[in-house]
Amino acid sequence: MRRRRKRRRLTPKGAHPERSERLTMTRSNSDKQMPRVAFFVTCMVDTLYPNVGMAAVELLERHGAEVVFPEDQTCCGQPAFNAGYRDEARRMARHFLNVFGPLVNRGEVDAIVAPSGSCVAMVKHFYQVLFEGPDYEKEQRLVDLVSGVSYELTQYLVDVLGVEDIEAEYHGSLTYHPCCHLLRELKVDSQPRQLLRSIKSGEIVELPAEHECCGFGGLFAIKNAGISTAMGKRKVENLLQSGAKTVAVGDVSCMTHINGLLKKMGHGCRAVHVAELLNGSVRDTPEAQ
Repeated sequence: MRRRRKRRRLTPKGAHPERSERLTMTRSNSDKQMPRVAFFVTCMVDTLYPNVGMAAVELLERHGAEVVFPEDQTCCGQPAFNAGYRDEARRMARHFLNVFGPLVNRGEVDAIVAPSGSCVAMVKHFYQVLFEGPDYEKEQRLVDLVSGVSYELTQYLVDVLGVEDIEAEYHGSLTYHPCCHLLRELKVDSQPRQLLRSIKSGEIVELPAEHECCGFGGLFAIKNAGISTAMGKRKVENLLQSGAKTVAVGDVSCMTHINGLLKKMGHGCRAVHVAELLNGSVRDTPEAQ
């Protein structure tokens, strides 16, 4: 957490902080051989888990992508949208489109990648809902442009970069919880599993009732705390039944919820974002710490 204090905004290697408008240069022929990715860090990663963002950037760079970071980016608008504040969500979504859209339109980036299934689902599916109707023709064009090249991290690694062997190690038993937006909205499931199976030295174990929601659901956890907690406890019980010491997840929101319950209930299992596992940032089992 001290690293976050020193570095409030995540700025990966490919970013150019001296420019207010990122990537105004023209790409050369040699540049076109390397895919260029605009990294969307998401609010929770930027604010609470910068190491997840840095692990994601290092993964992308190691597997052949040039990563840039538009520093004008903010929230995608998902919390406001889920709370029913459509006007506020629309303002944030419009800002997102104005930051990332021109980069895609000018051919300065090939894709937008985020370490979050829920935020990518917001951009790909729910921006169409926000900007529905004849009053939003300009925004609709940007939505079509941006949503078509937006990817969750593991989806981009496997489906676009063609990564099969992640070349990471983890010593311990490991399972996978498919987060709801990633699984149900984006239909991304085989990609993270394929990458996790390529991790050396680890043991992949089955998670009972793996497709059940962990109970977080954003504002659902606040407005329906009792139901959310009950669902989370059932997820924890299934984790304990699996015998796994670590559960990989694709969204830090679900990770936070699961870890809170694991700690409160006094269990040694922990939830870890898939980016840190795939990057080799998680090396030891909890007992060894």
